Order: sequence, then structure tokens, then C-alpha cells
Amino acid sequence: MTRIFTFLALVFLWTPAFAVPLGDDGMHKAVWMQDTFKDLREDLAEANATGKRLMILVEQRGCIYCTKMHEEIFPIPEIDAYIKENFFVVQLNMFGDVEVTDFDGATLSEKEMVRRWGVMFTPTMIFYPKEVPEGAWGQGAAAAVMPGAFDRWTTFNMFNWIVEEGYNGEEVFQKYHARMLNERGIIE
Repeated sequence: MTRIFTFLALVFLWTPAFAVPLGDDGMHKAVWMQDTFKDLREDLAEANATGKRLMILVEQRGCIYCTKMHEEIFPIPEIDAYIKENFFVVQLNMFGDVEVTDFDGATLSEKEMVRRWGVMFTPTMIFYPKEVPEGAWGQGAAAAVMPGAFDRWTTFNMFNWIVEEGYNGEEVFQKYHARMLNERGIIE
């Protein structure tokens, strides 16, 4: 009996406190992800109608960096709340077969679309402006692209910079990030 309790205690301790369920595709399914037809024109319109910013989150099954983001960064209460309040998130599977329609009307499978956009790393967060110019597509239409897993403050500051439309201003993200860290007393 003691062995069973010891085993259960170890399982409990090894299980992440903020475990995000995995879908049938083996990818994390956060509550703030939107289930859409993956037509980016419609997704942008819906994001705008709800007062949120469109973010495409490219991930893949078994991605250790995606797991890091879903278990260590996204669940931080401040970040989780900020995503829920400010972002319309659509997940794409880097190797998936679900059809995606780009802003220019091109329709390809997820894996073909990701290849078209030149995305090579997971996770990759692609943030779009409120309006995408006619004929623009993929990363070329993006306000910013964040490839890879980053720490709490880089991620949170990027989300804020997007919501504040910092990409339209003169302060590039790196300077904004440094200023925010300094203002929070994280660095001097």
C-alpha cells in the first residue's frame, strides 16, 4: 500500500501544475484558442469584431519548446489573462492537413501554408495588424513574428507591444522590452 501512495505522490509531483490538455493531434489545447475554419480573412474580421488582435500560433506534436510555453509561460496568471482579454488565437499544426485560407485567397494545407510562409520553428507566434493590405499574405502581412520559446517577460512585453501597436511607432521591440524591464525593476 505504501508503494502505491509513493507512486501516486511522485506522479502528482511530476505532473505540471498547469497541465494543458493535448488534442487528438498531440498538440496543446489552451482554453483561449479559437476553433475556426482557418480562413485568415474571416479570423481577422472576427478578432476585430471582438476587439482582439489576431495571433496565429504555429506548433507541432512533440515540440518541447511548445510544451515549455504551455506549461511554464502561458499559464502565468498575468499572461493567461492578457491573452484571453486581448488575443484571438488560431493554432496551426506545422505538419497538419487542415485547409488554411491566406489573406490573398490562397488555400493550402497547414503544412503547405507554413512552408509558404517560411516558418521553420515551433512555436512561432505571428501577430497581425487590425487591417491587412489587399494582396498581402502570410508573414508579409504580419505586424510581428516571434519564432521560438521565450521567457515570461519577453513574451508578456511582446503581447503588450502588439496591443499598443508599437510596430507602428519608432520604438522597436528590443528597446520597448528593455524599457519595460527597467520600469518593472527587473534590470537597471
